[in-house]
Amino acid sequence: MADILVVPMMAFALAASISPGPVNLVCLSSGTRYSLPKGLVFATGATLGFISLFLAIGLGLYSFLSVFSGFKQLLSWAGILFLLYLSLRLFLDSGELGTDEAPEAPSFMTGAAMQWLNPKAWLASVSGISAYTNSENLIELVIFASLYMPICWLSLGCWVYAGATLRRYTRQPKVIVALNRTLSILIAASCVFIVMD
Repeated sequence: MADILVVPMMAFALAASISPGPVNLVCLSSGTRYSLPKGLVFATGATLGFISLFLAIGLGLYSFLSVFSGFKQLLSWAGILFLLYLSLRLFLDSGELGTDEAPEAPSFMTGAAMQWLNPKAWLASVSGISAYTNSENLIELVIFASLYMPICWLSLGCWVYAGATLRRYTRQPKVIVALNRTLSILIAASCVFIVMD
């Protein structure tokens, strides 16, 4: 692999990771609603979930799913249902900070599973791998994944940190409810675009 591809790979990883998507919005909400470490646990799960998806696609999963289009369609609908479930939880959140009724923060496993059900993650994986690697060269795939991992984690961490920064200014439950509902609607809207695609 030419060394020159490293910079474009990193630029692609940054653009794909930092741009808004369902996982980024959950990171923002986690930072707003919970402590920074709890939000970063979700971001870590999402990062490792994405990298495992990226590697699986690079090793042939996408080709396998192309043969079994029914399974691919089922996976897409499962992703939509999961995103709508998260959107509903966020929409119904009371906005009360530090109460016993506060729902659990999104977990490491939620982050990992969300990436496997996230169409943006699939698109980023397929397009990045096809643009920057030779499908027969495992070393290129591993290098790309190694570059992608810290960029993805730092990008998601930025969204968590942005939420934590917002939290300082949103101590009132009404403000948190409004923010959560806005994010919830954006996540649900992303499902509409998935269905239209």
